Amino acid sequence: MLIRVEIPVDAPGIDQLLRSAFPSEAEADLVHQLREDGLLTLGVVATDDEGGVIGYVAFSPVDLEGEDRQWVGLAPVAVAEAYRRQGIAQALIYEGLDALNEFGYAAVVVLGDPAYYGRLGFQNAAAAQLHCRWPDTEQAFQVYPLADNVLESSSGLVEYSAPFNRF
Repeated sequence: MLIRVEIPVDAPGIDQLLRSAFPSEAEADLVHQLREDGLLTLGVVATDDEGGVIGYVAFSPVDLEGEDRQWVGLAPVAVAEAYRRQGIAQALIYEGLDALNEFGYAAVVVLGDPAYYGRLGFQNAAAAQLHCRWPDTEQAFQVYPLADNVLESSSGLVEYSAPFNRF
């Protein structure tokens, strides 16, 4: 298995993985739209020995109170069913966090299982006075600071890019 930044030839495999990993096509359509709109900040893939895509995580820009503060949102993350429960999703996320840190991004937000993302170092966003537009997400909305003291000077509405509002 190899974990690396996605390249254009990976797009069909990513699309196939997302369509098989989720109950609807919304995630595959979302990633396609983000890519088409130039809003895919970073995509990380896990490939098998033949180069087939078996895992994927996407990061795209988010605004804080209408400003670009070099924050990104993590979504979606998927691993092919035959490869789940082997730490691949965690490895993909950590690879993405490391790359984003090197690129100078300030923070990453995610809407997901607090127990899972908490183990990866994400914190409850509401505790940092951050929220997103979707109701009843206070526990699931989390943040991972990449820059020192970034949460001390940040609060308010975190807005995902427009494609997230279409699906």
